[in-house]
Amino acid sequence: MRCGQFAAVAPVRQFTNCRILRGGTLLREDLWVRGGRILDPEKLFFEERRMADEQRDCGGHILAPGFIDVQMNGGFGVDFSRDTEDVGSGIALVAQRILSHGVTSFCPTLVTSPPEIYHKVLPQIPVKSGGPHGAGVLANAFHDVLATYGSLDNVRIVTLAPELDRSLEVIQALTAQGICVSLGHSVADLGAAEVAVQNGATFITHLFNAMLPFHHRDPGIVGLLTSDQLPPGHCIFYGMIADGIHTNPAALRIAHRAHPQGLVLVTDAVPALGLGNGRHTLGQQEVEVDGLIAHIAGTKTLCGSIAPMDVCIRHFLQATGCSVESALEAASLHPAQLLGLEKTKGNLDFGADADFVVLDDSLHVQATYISGELVWQAEEAGP
Repeated sequence: MRCGQFAAVAPVRQFTNCRILRGGTLLREDLWVRGGRILDPEKLFFEERRMADEQRDCGGHILAPGFIDVQMNGGFGVDFSRDTEDVGSGIALVAQRILSHGVTSFCPTLVTSPPEIYHKVLPQIPVKSGGPHGAGVLANAFHDVLATYGSLDNVRIVTLAPELDRSLEVIQALTAQGICVSLGHSVADLGAAEVAVQNGATFITHLFNAMLPFHHRDPGIVGLLTSDQLPPGHCIFYGMIADGIHTNPAALRIAHRAHPQGLVLVTDAVPALGLGNGRHTLGQQEVEVDGLIAHIAGTKTLCGSIAPMDVCIRHFLQATGCSVESALEAASLHPAQLLGLEKTKGNLDFGADADFVVLDDSLHVQATYISGELVWQAEEAGP
């Protein structure tokens, strides 16, 4: 090794006095970061003979992987399915505002809309990594499978009802291109759902909501959580809106205890997120917000959620009695695994992206980091 070989290497930051979520356990270890990635400190010392260039005292707080929200319809007045003229600016605003919720990556989602909406919006979705400008936008390219959606540029997840004609053909075509197929907004029985999973479906859109209710003779899509007809080694993931409104705490407990490793917390946030009470829009519908409840105007039908991700995590923890580690992984590791990103996102393993959130013991967000850089900090909070 020549003297000065590492002189031009990016500075090393050492986050001390913290508890790191790693391998399903909160460990009292330091977190080492360089060039946007998490370092193995032993290799740093023994192979490079280097120490930290900078130390940051975390005040005993929890360091968890940045949260990943795979279902956001909008927020802060931005409607991804309606604001078709300047999609990039709307997504950028939401990406910036959700940093305070601990979200470092998200999937902008479009509710069911006329074909022309998809044709306008999808090509404009900006695919970018996170940074000081906001949370990263997770997307993927896909072409010429569903004519309704046009080119389907920048698509990562498609929700469909498996009982519809030719659904298996669509599932196979989507999954062959690396698109996650989610089952939802459906009246499918368990048999149809199992066949869909056997053909490539991997996710369930907001379990219990917008699907047939559980019945003991045919549990429908819900039955996938304990089905014995899934491909060997196949993990079915399912989204849960743990806002205290969409799902009774008992239902949250049933789902979590039946299949904890597949649970993915989602917000299903609507444009009214962060705006308070009143009448707002979502796609082609008007939404009435009262407190924590969003209804389709003039009805009692729930229409998305206005609870931020950190609120959902805290409610999920309280409702299920699960461990802090499990609650945090449901918003980080599990969505990363769903999207096939677990080597770089959703964990704090060596080599992973240094996207993480600093939390106090009650799981309130104190600071958010993307690529090891501070992008949001609560007032009078550290580090």
